[in-house]
Amino acid sequence: MPKMNGLDLQSALAQTPNPLPILFLTGHGDIPSSVRAMRGGAEDFLEKTAPKKKLLDAVTRALGRDARERDARDRQRELRARFDTLTERELEVLAHVVQGQLNKQIAGDLGIHERTVKLHRTAITTKLKVQSVAELTRLTQEAGIFAEPVRTFSNGQ
Repeated sequence: MPKMNGLDLQSALAQTPNPLPILFLTGHGDIPSSVRAMRGGAEDFLEKTAPKKKLLDAVTRALGRDARERDARDRQRELRARFDTLTERELEVLAHVVQGQLNKQIAGDLGIHERTVKLHRTAITTKLKVQSVAELTRLTQEAGIFAEPVRTFSNGQ
């Protein structure tokens, strides 16, 4: 490969939205290169003289890993799409809900009526297709929403 070796290609592929599994097959392997490849996420680092079974096993593992990672990325995109339907205010209410606050507390913190909080909660559960706060919390964690703890202020603080 002109201007690029296998490790450079691995690094470039890792930056794509849908990285492919990498299996190194080399005629001139060395320990530093194999370590770098494995740390970069390679499925295996084999010599060209490796037995056919070992190569096929590595390919099978790589394909299995790719399928799992692809499913996880698809799930993450689907969840993000659901969360993208929420309004800014619904996201604010959601942040308080997943912290276990009651409607009355949320209303006080956001300076809105308790009935409005209930309407937002209904919209949130409908848009996200969930039935309970526990399911909502799990979905929020799975989607990586509010990765940082959300600070709430009450009593004018």
